[in-house]
Amino acid sequence: MGGRPSSPLDKQQQQHLKDQVDALLKNFLPCYRGQLAASVLWQISRELGPQEPAGCHLLRSKKLPQVREHRGPLTHLRGSPPRWQPSFCVLRGDGRLEWFSRREEYENGRKPLGSAALTGYTVLTSRPEYLCLLDALCPDPSGDPAQEEPDPLLDMPESFPVFLQHPFRQHLCFFTTTREAQRAWKLALQGGIRLRGTVLQRSSAPAARAFLEAVRLYRQHQGHFGDDDVNLGSDAEVLTAVLMQELLPVLCPQTPPGLRGVGRARARAWAWTELLDAVHAAVLAWVSAELRAFQPEKEELLATLERTIRPDVDQTLRLRARVARRLRAEVQGPLESCLRQEVDAQLARVTQTLLSTMGAALAAVQTLLAQGMDRLFRHLRGSPSGARLRREVSSFGEMPWDPELMQTCYREAQRKQERLQKLATPFGFLGTQSLVFRVQDLAQQLMADATTTFLQLADQCLTAALDCQQAAKQLEKVRGRVLKKFESDCGSSKRQFVCEWLVRIFLPFVLGQLEPCRKLELPEDEENILSGCGQALTVEGIYEDVVQGVLLQRIDQELKKALGASYVSCTPDGFLDAPWDQDGADEETETQRGGWTYPRQPCSSTEVQPLCPLPPERTFQS
Repeated sequence: MGGRPSSPLDKQQQQHLKDQVDALLKNFLPCYRGQLAASVLWQISRELGPQEPAGCHLLRSKKLPQVREHRGPLTHLRGSPPRWQPSFCVLRGDGRLEWFSRREEYENGRKPLGSAALTGYTVLTSRPEYLCLLDALCPDPSGDPAQEEPDPLLDMPESFPVFLQHPFRQHLCFFTTTREAQRAWKLALQGGIRLRGTVLQRSSAPAARAFLEAVRLYRQHQGHFGDDDVNLGSDAEVLTAVLMQELLPVLCPQTPPGLRGVGRARARAWAWTELLDAVHAAVLAWVSAELRAFQPEKEELLATLERTIRPDVDQTLRLRARVARRLRAEVQGPLESCLRQEVDAQLARVTQTLLSTMGAALAAVQTLLAQGMDRLFRHLRGSPSGARLRREVSSFGEMPWDPELMQTCYREAQRKQERLQKLATPFGFLGTQSLVFRVQDLAQQLMADATTTFLQLADQCLTAALDCQQAAKQLEKVRGRVLKKFESDCGSSKRQFVCEWLVRIFLPFVLGQLEPCRKLELPEDEENILSGCGQALTVEGIYEDVVQGVLLQRIDQELKKALGASYVSCTPDGFLDAPWDQDGADEETETQRGGWTYPRQPCSSTEVQPLCPLPPERTFQS
């Protein structure tokens, strides 16, 4: 298929890429600093506001999301020119794939021949499907069969392939000798891809929330209104993907002549992925270095923001509510018209599809959970040995991390992916892979919480004085309690998920529709006061909160119709409540309306209570 050029990027190309990275960060970092301020304000306002009732009843699992290490022999297409060679591959717990020439090199702790972080990859197990994808990358305009080169993908023996495809990186091609091994690798790799892709989405840290919002605003300023899968990965990987999307249109014409001269289209496509891989690696290295250099400034900025925002938070929130009321009065007409004409007709369909997707995945989790608890009961009634029961308990606790077992739940999340894409694409939403990952993450987290809760409660009620039949009766009671808690948490998780993703689908579209008529002008005195708040409050940020708040009212109405009496109004995590509805927002004195006043100091005894305090750790024993 042709070999990789000895120097894919010359010095001029490398300097051009470095200039592009510098330009990206020059525009992005100010936006990031502003969102760090907004995120700290959000965090403090949540802490000092009314404490809501606990949102979850299950105990929270302390075990971090992980991938089971998977290893075994694979035949790998590698080398220059590429050819099929035996390899020993290892999928690490952090979602990184490594390959060695032999098992002994891995066992002796030798350095791998190569490795790849699985962020952004897609797993394919059909050779015809992969070849069609490869052929579409660089179609051959000549179609001259005389120019064909040997194609190792066609020389693959009758086997079971595993392809890893990436939009900006070199593809990885393997095959196994059995269908069972192919399935095991597919499930393991998919778990690694999801783990690495959702690292920022799973984080509740203000910096992670600020980063994702800054990426959205940066792209919005570039004219990109719409959500997609570019936010999958670490901060450096996300910014690299953003820049790669911008570079793709200009990279194609700059393809080196040597690549354009490769004979067959498939060989050119393979060489093209090698070039993209070199560009991606260079950009990722520079972005990573710049973000590491920014880290000390970010930590100092967060500490400074905490010290400066907290004393004035009450006054800041009152100002925010006042500006929001003014902006809402100005935007109400165009916004209502946009929602009525563009959104309302599809809101019910998208809502029902999201509810059914999440509901099916959680129903599969509940079935697996009940089956796991029933297996423990059967072993107890059978009077097993203590060692056997401990193995069963350990296996029960590992259910959330078993890719084969959880696949039934994950598959439910994928069933309606195409329908969701069809419904959401007209609104510029192309992030269905992120959406599916979120459903799968929630399914895994709820399974982990449920198994943790069962083991904790079982450990508390079982004593050595109980015989097997008595222990089984006690566990039956625990089973009922856990399922009841699970059903409650499923309901709140489903509502939160649907609300969050409806906003992610429709909000960018609505903002884009309103952009031509948007006028963010305030009286001079209010602008001066607002500027005194630094970047924690901006007119643009408050405007988006206003639009989002009106959209959330629409979403609340739709969810109430869909869920009936069981619906409890919720605000997606990470979203400020509607600013014009805050308690006390209308209780401003004439002095406060006239200008800036001294802030009310928050009570020093205010504490943040954990949603689900965990009891002391114990071990479930027979």
